[in-house]
Amino acid sequence: MSNRMTDTREERLLSPASGYVFLAATIALFAVGIAAIVLSSIKLSEDSTGWAFTALFVGIAFWVVAPFMICGLKVVNPNEAAVYVLFGSYYGTIAKPGFYFINPFCAMVNPTAQPQSLTSLAAASKQALEGTGGAAGQIDTGRKKVSLKATTLNNEKQKINDRDGNPIDIGVVVIWRVVNATKAVFEVDNYKEYVSTQCDAAIRHVARQSPYDAPEDGSEESLRASSAEVAGELTKDLQGRVDIAGIEVIEARITHLAYAQEIAAAMLQRQQANAVIAARQKIVEGAVGMVEMALNKLAVNGIVELDDERKATMVSNLLVVLCGNKDAQPVVNSGSIY
Repeated sequence: MSNRMTDTREERLLSPASGYVFLAATIALFAVGIAAIVLSSIKLSEDSTGWAFTALFVGIAFWVVAPFMICGLKVVNPNEAAVYVLFGSYYGTIAKPGFYFINPFCAMVNPTAQPQSLTSLAAASKQALEGTGGAAGQIDTGRKKVSLKATTLNNEKQKINDRDGNPIDIGVVVIWRVVNATKAVFEVDNYKEYVSTQCDAAIRHVARQSPYDAPEDGSEESLRASSAEVAGELTKDLQGRVDIAGIEVIEARITHLAYAQEIAAAMLQRQQANAVIAARQKIVEGAVGMVEMALNKLAVNGIVELDDERKATMVSNLLVVLCGNKDAQPVVNSGSIY
């Protein structure tokens, strides 16, 4: 990472004057200016030029200064921040809601606020109403204040390879917010696109560290069985990537996880085979235990004396009955088995 990317801009929080005082002063300037212009006009019409020109000049000056004071009145809403520059230099940030007055020559900056034409804005509005717009139908109206609210990034499903090289489809939802508006504005070009791009990179990095399915002995984590651990690793990895932009990752969760379509059928057959093997293993273990119990009961109670050949025949018959997929068909033997 370059030295420029490692530099962090220190946020300078402003404590500007109350806007209500300067609003009253602006109204007073307008009123005094109107009064001065009217009074000077009356005196000039009466050929009294002593102080009429002075009053006229003062009235015009007040009317010139008052609009500049109006430009310095700023409103900051809750959970919003305003970043200002003055003639190309960082001036400061207002992060507290309220009505303020700052230098009228300061300009608010936000790289994500792009002005739109009426045509593009109408098209975006139509897409939002129809539910076909990008980013969940959000419309960028060119607001230059930086929102400090929690934002949800619904990352679309993408195809990646797990640790074993199997292609999988994975989708993630990330909840994030801006905690340093100055970094978000100055350290990256567009902090919203930056979060989305880094989310893609973090998903690929984390998914390649673990297999899709855990081994049978459960000795390691997997994407499917250890969702909480994977989500924690994803959150930590993504947080490290977006710190430069003054962004906090609140939560990152996997919303979709499945094998890719080209191997889904084969993987389903493997899972079914593993399930059948595990079930058969349980059946055989239970059948062997039942046969052992039957032989022990017969011997202890002295019901019948069985030699090795008859024991082998009995074990064979019991295992067939207990392990078979279909109901056993009894065969009645009326004579000796020899």
